[in-house]
Amino acid sequence: WIGLDNYKTFFEEQALILGLRNTLFYAVVTSGLKVVIGMALALLLTSKIIARGYLRSVIFFPVLVSAVGVGLTFTVLMNPERGLINQMLGGADIGWLTNPNLAIFSIALVDVWKGVGLATVIFIAGLVSIPTEYYEAAEVDGAGRWQVFRSIMLPLARPATATVTCPTTGMNPRPK
Repeated sequence: WIGLDNYKTFFEEQALILGLRNTLFYAVVTSGLKVVIGMALALLLTSKIIARGYLRSVIFFPVLVSAVGVGLTFTVLMNPERGLINQMLGGADIGWLTNPNLAIFSIALVDVWKGVGLATVIFIAGLVSIPTEYYEAAEVDGAGRWQVFRSIMLPLARPATATVTCPTTGMNPRPK
């Protein structure tokens, strides 16, 4: 029996520690941004704005593109010598995917771009499922927009938030 020796060996290996740190960073950044941006877009797209249906389609489109297509597209866009992003920045020579300090951020932002459409759709479904009686009661009580968001929308959209952050537990909640 070796006890905790495997854990000791793991934490002594610097490459494994770096991998664990990058994985945790990636998970927190991508999940957090998908929740915040998805909720903001859902609030925008459930309001009465012009071309709401068109904007919903545009925001959901990246979800439909294959991961391979997104990877190839952003590899070309982020090319240090000929990439469109660097050209738009005035011919900068930024190694979005080759610089170890930028690569994790670049990949995380691409993942957020691809996944925020699904998060938005889930939040839209969560927000439109809130009964209108809650909003009417808040209006009668004189609640402002921030109070309605904080006291009604956020708590009642918790199942949608759980689905966005952790799809396996959000879609299959534990029985009560």
